[in-house]
Amino acid sequence: MSVFRTKPLAKLLAQAADSHGLKRTLDWPGLVALGIGAIIGAGLFVRTAAAAAQTAGSGVVGSFIIAAVGCLFAGLCYAEFAAMIPIAGSAYTYAYVTMGELVAWIIGWALILEYALGAATVSIAWSEYLNRLFPTLIPWQWRHSPLQSFDSDGSGLAGGPHGIINAPAVFILLILTLLLIKGTSESATVNAIIVAIKVTIVLVFIVVGWKFINPANHTPLLIPDNFDAAHAPWNKHGLGGLLGGAGIVFFAFIGFDAVSTAAQETKNPGRDMPRGILGSLAVCTVLYILFSWVLTGVSPWQDFLKVGKEASVVYAIDTYMKMPALGTAVTVAILAGFSSVILVMLLGQSRVFYTMANDGLLPKVFAVLHPKFRTPYKCNFILFIFVALLGGFLPGDITGDLTSIGTLFAFLLVCMGVWIMRRTNPDAKRPFRAPLVPLVPILGVVVCGAMIVGLDRTTQLAALGWMFFGLFIYFLYAKSHSKLNSPDPEAADSRKVA
Repeated sequence: MSVFRTKPLAKLLAQAADSHGLKRTLDWPGLVALGIGAIIGAGLFVRTAAAAAQTAGSGVVGSFIIAAVGCLFAGLCYAEFAAMIPIAGSAYTYAYVTMGELVAWIIGWALILEYALGAATVSIAWSEYLNRLFPTLIPWQWRHSPLQSFDSDGSGLAGGPHGIINAPAVFILLILTLLLIKGTSESATVNAIIVAIKVTIVLVFIVVGWKFINPANHTPLLIPDNFDAAHAPWNKHGLGGLLGGAGIVFFAFIGFDAVSTAAQETKNPGRDMPRGILGSLAVCTVLYILFSWVLTGVSPWQDFLKVGKEASVVYAIDTYMKMPALGTAVTVAILAGFSSVILVMLLGQSRVFYTMANDGLLPKVFAVLHPKFRTPYKCNFILFIFVALLGGFLPGDITGDLTSIGTLFAFLLVCMGVWIMRRTNPDAKRPFRAPLVPLVPILGVVVCGAMIVGLDRTTQLAALGWMFFGLFIYFLYAKSHSKLNSPDPEAADSRKVA
């Protein structure tokens, strides 16, 4: 059978109405909080300084604006799909019904990279900030990877004893996994509390830090062409650096993508999904622009190349604002922020796996629901083991660019999918309609594609290698196990409670 066979829209809508599936507990305020929980975290506290130092200078504000524009176009398309097809699975599901099984698999495979690797990376960052807050709480060997070593001054240089396991990273992953197994509404409640705390701290930093802005730090706004040989490529300085920076900070905008994975657990998806997706995007875009302007105004972007590279926000507060109490409060907020990011990433990953397993593209174990909580608990446990191995035994090198490129590719295909769906199913019920189709989808494709081009070549090649590996798995297992092979897919439904 063709690898471009599509899943019938009628079957998806019937699946969405199934009362035995995932429990519907979320409304639009919970979805907005869910999105903010994913968006405000590592992207704000880590990627802002990285983009300023590597490509955009203090003009990183412009990078956020470019990324936000791309997200707006994609968000409108996501909102139409999520309201129209309220099924867990996000971009994977939308591609399956519009562009076929192979494209859907490629997106699902990209989402594995986005969520699993992203959750592991943020768990390592969570461990680092916990260690900064309590430097003597846990022995060094039990909070670092076996690939890291400790010397006499504790800087982690080669020559000393090696780490054993990053126990705090594994701990936070386990706690959040158990919370997800307990239920989505409980997870959303905890997430809402975390969001309130970290948004408050972000606002405090913006208000207090505004008084410490040095206008000289914003002049020149962009990295000069002749600043450094390392910034020689077109996307490492000047106006090109804004686009390169947009690809870096795009990591910070994956939250509304995760919101769409919870569509099957939303009480009124036709109304609530567009509000959740676009609302979380709007709130975070405003906060990002203000925060990045203050951060690069308080501290010169050159500092983030070396001395202020790690814990950049706390570095700026301690060095230029001389407010250690605020630095401690921000550290606590970052811990909370990273926790909610991990929570939403683990949620999104398990829901994508759940949907792919229901379609036969992954083993049935990923679709088994808990008899009481009606959550995919076996999937959550398997994901915990996989992500904990990454977070516990690998160093904390930031892999945000890989996460960004996977997300950008998914956004690009979702934009294309809305246009295709308008042509192939023009009469389908659409509780929310993206405006100006096909202009909005085309602009989404152009902006997201430009940000992919703006990323570095190593990231592009690594993502390509991951995709080739995914194609191998598809033709080895997924294609032959797809439910579309059956003349009666309903008869072979893999979802069960056990």
